[in-house]
Amino acid sequence: MDAAYTALARRPWSAVRMVDVAAAAGVSRQTLYNEFGSKEGLARALVRREADGYLAGVERALAAHTDPRDRLTATAEWMASAARDNALVRAMLTGCWSERLPAPPLSAVPSASAVPAQRRADGPLPTPGDFVRLVRDRAVTVLGGAAGGHADGSELNRSCELVVRLALSCVAAPPGEGGMAALVRGALPGQPV
Repeated sequence: MDAAYTALARRPWSAVRMVDVAAAAGVSRQTLYNEFGSKEGLARALVRREADGYLAGVERALAAHTDPRDRLTATAEWMASAARDNALVRAMLTGCWSERLPAPPLSAVPSASAVPAQRRADGPLPTPGDFVRLVRDRAVTVLGGAAGGHADGSELNRSCELVVRLALSCVAAPPGEGGMAALVRGALPGQPV
């Protein structure tokens, strides 16, 4: 997977060859095909790995602070930086797949594979809307628990969705002076988060 990601960073997915990925990974081409089935299977697995890594980063950002606003700020900053630094994450969050990237289907791909990792990669990939819901719902869960269950659920849900969507807007149009933290804090003035 690392070899495939490195190859993708250097050239368009259409120019990435399985033989080159196998050589960079130190395995045979047949091993690569046994594990992923095809170049498309490798692409789905790579996108799935990057999606999982992005969501793990969201979890780390939500856990990094105790203050709810700091948690939301860290989460928004993670979302924007992950998308800035990783073209696959940016494409997953926005739905804008360039010709340089593999564009695996979002729906499940029928799989008869005996390899568990390959079967998992063949499952449906989250859509941009799914990512909004996943991050918002996780933030609501973490912040609701941190508030001891006293926070207004609808207000907390609205605030978390606002921060997630604000962060996504920064993917398309990066913030200027003050960065993400200023935007998040400005979006939630005096709100009980």
